[in-house]
Amino acid sequence: MKALCSLAAAVVLAGCAAAVVPPASPSPGGDDGPPAVRREFRGVWVAAVANIDWPSRPGLSSAQQQAELLAILDRAQHLRLNAVVLHVRPAADALYASELEPWSEYLTGQQGQAPEPFYDPLEFAVLEAHRRGLELHAWFNPYRARHPSARGELAATHLSRTRPELVKRYGTHLWMDPGEPGVQDQTARVILDVVRRYDVDGVHLDDYFYPYKERDAAGRILEFPDSASYARYQQAGGRLGRDDWRRRNVDQLVERLYREIKREKPWVKFGISPFSIWRPGYPAQIRGFDAYAELYADSRKWLREGWVDYWTPQLYFPIAQTNVSYPVLLNWWSEQNVHGRNLWPGNFTSRAGEHGPWPTSELIAQIYTTRGHPDASGNVHFSMRSLMRDPVLALSLDTAAYREPALVPASPWLWKGRPGAPGVELQAGEQPGAVTLRLQPTGRTPTALWVVRARYAEGWVTDVVPGWSRSHTLRRGAAPPSRVIVSAVDRVGNEGPAVTVR
Repeated sequence: MKALCSLAAAVVLAGCAAAVVPPASPSPGGDDGPPAVRREFRGVWVAAVANIDWPSRPGLSSAQQQAELLAILDRAQHLRLNAVVLHVRPAADALYASELEPWSEYLTGQQGQAPEPFYDPLEFAVLEAHRRGLELHAWFNPYRARHPSARGELAATHLSRTRPELVKRYGTHLWMDPGEPGVQDQTARVILDVVRRYDVDGVHLDDYFYPYKERDAAGRILEFPDSASYARYQQAGGRLGRDDWRRRNVDQLVERLYREIKREKPWVKFGISPFSIWRPGYPAQIRGFDAYAELYADSRKWLREGWVDYWTPQLYFPIAQTNVSYPVLLNWWSEQNVHGRNLWPGNFTSRAGEHGPWPTSELIAQIYTTRGHPDASGNVHFSMRSLMRDPVLALSLDTAAYREPALVPASPWLWKGRPGAPGVELQAGEQPGAVTLRLQPTGRTPTALWVVRARYAEGWVTDVVPGWSRSHTLRRGAAPPSRVIVSAVDRVGNEGPAVTVR
């Protein structure tokens, strides 16, 4: 956990002010104690490919890039989200300083060109997210090598130039061949490099494994060009059919990533957001795209084998659309979750509200559907752009679904310890009714967050405070709180004993 300590020290030495989730309306609590803090993952994807979310366009100055990212993190904090899933490898490139892959065109406008003046966007994002009490998950595409939205020249250090035998042209894309052992090695090396060098909270893969099928000019489906790698597999004695061999290639990467991430940093969560449907007919009423047969993604297997810490199926359909119903698919995925991993479905938030075909109420209903399911504990929104440009949609989250703060659900299989009881001193504030808490962590497990619950005449109010902060001021009206209770939470969501300070 040294990385967290280093981060906290860096922030404190920089003189940053404490960042606090905005207080919600008071909640009732019993006479014997405060209400429990909600446990709910509230994540959002920030996509770099095609400049969907960030940066808004390639070639912005470093200051402009940073300002846009800070605005995103500020909005996430204001809406009481608790995690950002940031795209860092869209297509064998990097939105961070890497010796393994070139700088992304989506960042600077020219692949291989660093930001000027230089800064490391991922280092900046992790620091600023943690300042605000947000988790930062690094999002990678494991096989895509070039997206059709790219316009510039490929850098000399791009994999298609340095190892051209590993990269195939497929329709409008360049794609790494999952059947090549060198591809698995490259992807694992890239991801482990990020885990090792950055204080990320999670590693995230989306639904792109083998590519979605493309067609030629005559409309015929193109076959993925992996005949050479499959022939070598057969010549070495392999007996699987081509489709099963393809699925095995992806299985091996998923299992390897889970194992090697845990070997490097056990507390870093590994999550995948597969296509919503495993196979049509599972359950019986479900119809649609067959990711098992088309993307060679045996996603149910990964969940049932326990190769993930959280599972985010992209349930991008309305509740009432019977053949792909949101609650029906959510319930089916819950039944596959035999290891009790975190189930945090993805929502097509960009389709709701002012800029989409769904009313805002559809998204709110999906959040409450997830919240009402006994085995699901959060949502991830695609994508941040919708929360930045649609004030009505954002207001609905702020005042309805996310009116109170929430902690990320715990992943106790990752880390067995928990923080000690915090050292807390209470001092009178400078303004009437204000009190200031001096916070000190204890025990061997570092504190990622403080939970501060204060009781006023009208009820309990909960604040979630970044763990690096050593002070927090409470003020709500003219009278100070009658009770204050503080506890510490670690990197994987385990909460330590609470201390009552008044």
